[in-house]
Amino acid sequence: MKIVTLVRTEFRRLTATGLARLALVALMLVPVIYAGLYLWANSDPYGNVKNIPVALVVEDQGATLNGAAVNYGTQVRDQLVADGSVKWIDASASDAATGIKNGTYDFILTLGPDFSKLLTSSGTATPEQAVVQLTTNDTNSFLASTIAATVAEKVRLSISQQVGEAAALQFLNGFSTIHDNLATAVSGANSLADGTTQAQTGAASLASGAATANTGAQALASGAAEASAGASTLSTGAQTAANGASALASGASKTNDGAQVLSSGLSSLQSQSSSLPAQTAALAAGAAQVAAGNKTLASDVGVAAGLAQAAADQVPTARADIVNQLTALGLTAEQQAPILAQLDQVGTAINNGNDQVKTAQDQVNQLSSGANQVAAGTQKLADAAPALSAGIASAASGAAQVASGTQQVSTGASSLATGTAQLATGAAALASANQQLSDGATTLAGGTQQLADGSSTLATGATQLNTGAAQLRDGLVSGEAQVPNYSADQRQAAAATIATPARVDTDTVTKATTYGAGMAPFFISLAAWIGIYALFLIIKPLSRRALTAIKAPLRVVAAGWLAPALLGAVQMAAVYFVVTVLLGFTVANPALMLLFMMFTSVTFVAIILALNVWLGSVGQFLGLVLMVLQLVTAGGTFPWQTLPGPLGALHHALPMSYAVDGIRQLMYGGDLSLALNDVGVIAVWLLGALAFTYFLAGRTTRSRTLRDLRPSLIG
Repeated sequence: MKIVTLVRTEFRRLTATGLARLALVALMLVPVIYAGLYLWANSDPYGNVKNIPVALVVEDQGATLNGAAVNYGTQVRDQLVADGSVKWIDASASDAATGIKNGTYDFILTLGPDFSKLLTSSGTATPEQAVVQLTTNDTNSFLASTIAATVAEKVRLSISQQVGEAAALQFLNGFSTIHDNLATAVSGANSLADGTTQAQTGAASLASGAATANTGAQALASGAAEASAGASTLSTGAQTAANGASALASGASKTNDGAQVLSSGLSSLQSQSSSLPAQTAALAAGAAQVAAGNKTLASDVGVAAGLAQAAADQVPTARADIVNQLTALGLTAEQQAPILAQLDQVGTAINNGNDQVKTAQDQVNQLSSGANQVAAGTQKLADAAPALSAGIASAASGAAQVASGTQQVSTGASSLATGTAQLATGAAALASANQQLSDGATTLAGGTQQLADGSSTLATGATQLNTGAAQLRDGLVSGEAQVPNYSADQRQAAAATIATPARVDTDTVTKATTYGAGMAPFFISLAAWIGIYALFLIIKPLSRRALTAIKAPLRVVAAGWLAPALLGAVQMAAVYFVVTVLLGFTVANPALMLLFMMFTSVTFVAIILALNVWLGSVGQFLGLVLMVLQLVTAGGTFPWQTLPGPLGALHHALPMSYAVDGIRQLMYGGDLSLALNDVGVIAVWLLGALAFTYFLAGRTTRSRTLRDLRPSLIG
């Protein structure tokens, strides 16, 4: 018998009755229904999450931020409702608690009364985390709880982004304020640096002036000391003049007394002319004495007049020097007035004494001149005494005039004595004032020395202050340049970037358009196995009669494999139609994927055929067990790397792993070389299974007899 005949015979058996045809159609539809319904139900579950009812409990009482009222709970609620990620339903806490127990809500999201208060605490010294309370109930749905955790995390990230952006914006606004204040500080530092520069210059000038003032004060002290010495000398000379004037007054008084006596004697001489020569001789001797005394007095008065004049001449010069030095020290006119007043009193006293000395000098000169004339006259009188006895009347008249003149000399000498006494008093006062001036000048020199030292220290400090002010200005300028100065829009953009510093930019090599498309390779492969497993419930693995009658195990095995392989290929074509047309999944390589699906199906036929030929009904059961193992190890739902070690090893051994990978490569537009590798591994399983079946068939052919041609009671 030929292979085609055997295949046709098997198809006639499968379609012999209406019930058989119905059974064949039903079993053919098993993979279509399995893959189609499952992929249809799960084509886009994440897109339908918006239909999950979720209770949203907002109890937030708001808070105050920067003087303005805020309510983040209301903002979050509005954003969640507008986003529509799930079916948000406003509820009270009690209604939500009841609803999650009876299944009205899948989970609850609660924002407590202090939600805003805790969020705004991030800008205080005692920040606290706000709490988003998530309440789930796994009796409603475990996956709903998983979705709830995802939604809550999304809410948390959104809140963190908003609060982080607000905090970053506040931070950047603070930087802007700092920059503005630094700019003001830089302006002030510039003014300070300019002022300290001027202060430095002024302090240097002050130090220089103080040094000059100190030099002047030293000169003033020296001049004052010299003036004090001169005043002391003046006082001594004035005292000497006073003593001489006193002696002059005494001599003038005696001269007056002598002149009175002379006048009286001349009167007596008129009556006693015999005694005239002797008396005139005595008169000449007395006149000579008077002239000598007057000469000495005139010399003393001249010395006194010279000293008085020298003192008077020194007063204006000393006064001008003192005024200049006091002005150089920075004393105002009001401060100079008390010192100058005392100095003027001394000058006035010196001038008054000088005037009196000059008057006395004039009077002494007149007296000296008169005394000289008297001496000359009396001498002549003495010489002419013998001849003057006749003119005694004239002498008496002259004596009366002498008496009158000596009276004037006595009066002038008395005035001179009084004047020189005043001169001595004024000179003493001048000496005392000059001593005070010398002491004050010495004190002033010490003060100006301290002023000079302090001014020098001030100049050094002003230099250091100027250096520090310059460093402060430079530091503030550097700080201002380093502090960012963003515009309001730039600060807003920077705050948004700080709040969300990174974003996920997905760049996919291949992409499944939906969740269903992502699961399709796994369920197509599983449907292929299930479809073949179901077909072998009605298909005979091998024709026993053919094995016994024709003794050609290769043809029998080929026919036994080809019949279900054709049915499996039809199943895969139907599944492909459902996936691409009815469900609308996109396939990158349509023809290759359809061929790969058919190749996978015929390989599964060979595997299940070998199990059935090997162990019969036990082999059919092992096909179910092998399906369960591949369901776990194929890596269709989770990455195979998450499997335990033994199951991970089975992933690399069992064919469905490569079937899933191959469909993924062809459906999503992946690497065709990897798909070709998957074909190679599956081909190994195909050839291995057929070879094993051929081995079993050959062994059976050698052991079967004609009695084995009787039909089996169970088909």
